[in-house]
Amino acid sequence: MTELTTDRLLMRQWRDSDREPFAALNADPAVMAHFLAPQTREQSDALIDRNIPEIEGRGWGLWALEVKDTGRFIGFTGLSVPSFEAHFMPAVEIGWRLAKEAWGNGYATEAARATLAHGFGPAGLTEIVSFTTTTNLPSQRVMQRIGMTHDEAGDFDHVRLPDGHRLQPHVLYRINRARWEATR
Repeated sequence: MTELTTDRLLMRQWRDSDREPFAALNADPAVMAHFLAPQTREQSDALIDRNIPEIEGRGWGLWALEVKDTGRFIGFTGLSVPSFEAHFMPAVEIGWRLAKEAWGNGYATEAARATLAHGFGPAGLTEIVSFTTTTNLPSQRVMQRIGMTHDEAGDFDHVRLPDGHRLQPHVLYRINRARWEATR
């Protein structure tokens, strides 16, 4: 089973004990401000259920994120294959979602750097993308801190959001293996 560690964090397979705090995180309007709506417990559990076999089968996915010193579950970070049509597909995306009380500690950046190292190392990927709403400046700052560059020509309207919705415009960031190696 693939697990990633940093000085402060453990990125690991999901546990049943993660379900309740993950559902609370996904139901938090502040955490989900850049998504169409907070998630129900069923939607939250389904995300976990999709990722368990991904991590087992491929050796990567959206890992549960834990603070090593306390064992506290704080969200997820990892890699996924987006399931919607867009001009930059096929692609592997790096993403993260952390509980509000974990914000501002550098955890997303720290975990994302470990994820890139795994993606460009053992996973053998040649490029990784990330995207978010144009209004999600904190996530865009994480993308920039980990060496990704904004592909302005790649920006897009997310097809899973209603036309004209304030969250439909998305920015696209990219990093390839050569750029990652040059910036580590």
